[in-house]
Amino acid sequence: MAAYVYTSLKLHIDPEKFYVEALDSNELMIIDRVSYEITLVENKGQIPPSAITRTIFGIMGVVRLIASPYLIVITKVSKVGDVEHHPIWRVEDTQVIPYTRSVDHLNDQQKQANHDYLRMIEEVLRQNGYYFSSTYDLTHTQQRLNNTSAEFLTFPLYERADQRFVWNGHLLREFTSQPELHRFILPVLHGYVVIKQCHVNQRPFKLIVISRRCCYRAGVRYYMRGADFEGHTANYVETEQIMDYEGSRGSFVQTRGSVPLHWSQRPNLKYKPTPIISTALKQQDGFQRHFDSQIVLYGRQIGVNLLDQKGFENKLVRAYEDAVKNSNSDNIRIESFDFHRECRALQWHRLSLLMDRLAEDQAKMGYYLCRSDGSVARLQDAVFRTNCIDCLDRTNVVQSMLARRSLQSQLQEVGILSLGERLEDHNDFEFIYKNLWADNADALAKQYAGTGALKTDYTRTGRRTIPGLLMDGYNSAIRYMKNNFYDGFRQDAIDLFVGNYIVDEAECINKPCPLQQPRSVRYTVLPFFLLIALSMCFICLLIPAADWSLQLLYVLFWGMASITTLAIVYYNGIEFVDKPKLTQAKAKRE
Repeated sequence: MAAYVYTSLKLHIDPEKFYVEALDSNELMIIDRVSYEITLVENKGQIPPSAITRTIFGIMGVVRLIASPYLIVITKVSKVGDVEHHPIWRVEDTQVIPYTRSVDHLNDQQKQANHDYLRMIEEVLRQNGYYFSSTYDLTHTQQRLNNTSAEFLTFPLYERADQRFVWNGHLLREFTSQPELHRFILPVLHGYVVIKQCHVNQRPFKLIVISRRCCYRAGVRYYMRGADFEGHTANYVETEQIMDYEGSRGSFVQTRGSVPLHWSQRPNLKYKPTPIISTALKQQDGFQRHFDSQIVLYGRQIGVNLLDQKGFENKLVRAYEDAVKNSNSDNIRIESFDFHRECRALQWHRLSLLMDRLAEDQAKMGYYLCRSDGSVARLQDAVFRTNCIDCLDRTNVVQSMLARRSLQSQLQEVGILSLGERLEDHNDFEFIYKNLWADNADALAKQYAGTGALKTDYTRTGRRTIPGLLMDGYNSAIRYMKNNFYDGFRQDAIDLFVGNYIVDEAECINKPCPLQQPRSVRYTVLPFFLLIALSMCFICLLIPAADWSLQLLYVLFWGMASITTLAIVYYNGIEFVDKPKLTQAKAKRE
């Protein structure tokens, strides 16, 4: 029997216990709020009549903070669609419920730290892009699922899930140690899932895009770049495009991820901080670990490198190409394409040059195609691994073009398109397709960079527009503000959520509070003085004085004070950005 998870649940909250009732079975999970013990029993009227009852759709897991553990439940969902008749759900709202009923046992510092930790968990949960299915494994591609045994499909969903893409894996540890609870253990994907009904030549088919974000080097732009010692890279995403027509299913898989070297790009108030390539770490080791695992998972690797080949990005281009040469591997090839230079002055038609260079690779790698009778007609034996500096905007444009070319071949093979017929000639479908991939770009960009993607006007319309350029400018400004003044908190929140940092209940008693790190006096004084200087400069400009020369002197004085203070702040920018605190605390603890 295929594995499934209960998602039709009632949570009954009693002062001593949580009772999680499965409505389509007689199983009852009881969580003791004092001893933290979890038991599974037959539902025989154990629920107290006085318990507060609410409907939930799944359990995200449990996180342990200073005050107590907190139970995280899914309280609102919306249906995205169906994959192979399995419903796919998007998480719309959650609730974080403490085991303890009071925080009076904490001192003031502990209360503040616990409050901050709770804010971090809620911050991550508020982010859009959590998906799950109670009967379908969203973490695996069609081809991987086909290559498994019948026995594998009977395993609990959390056991057979690809752990790279289970974002609540750390939160589920309280439950996974007890196999009997498997029908309550719900793996949740983070990324983007869209399912569209399409028509081409009056033939209906379903188009699905699933982007799976990896949780192993999770983080935000600038604070999470490059590869770690295990070869996991920042902003790594596996994107699968699925075509479903009369029971035949085609799939094309691509990946994206930060340049797989040890490098960083910490915010320092500059619009584009200079990337720093580590000289202390062995670059080839991390690079090799990354590609070794990728080759095992996907086959040959075609790296599509969209970095600038001039300026600060060129250092990464050279280091990346050197690492590929030093690997001496026939399974790794890199195609570098200076996206910004080739497409400058809105010459986006020049992307066809890149597509022509990749045509032979794409023809060789193929795609996965399973016929309605269950026979496998084709397999994909390689993958495009695309990157730019953020692996967001330029990357998404190129991935959408590669995916369209694969889809055209698939539709020709199943008989929807005739040989030589182009998808671009079907306007209604093109509108759906372009917006689908632009929405994918926006979702992934918000999760990593804090705003919607840039260049989506091209993805949506096939051309660059003035409104699109203005929107890119707006998003760039918002990214600058978030990346410099908010992303330290966001990085801490993600580290706490995925288990990179474990809260110690003794924090703020015998150990220092990691969230209360002292900062330089300049951090407080200089911005305050800058605000005063700018205010006085404007006041002197706006309020007329009896002696205009004296007024000019005041304006010059406060103007120079503003410029000098601003220069000092900018020069010492690293002091003024919002930095993660938990990473430093973890390093000191270890």
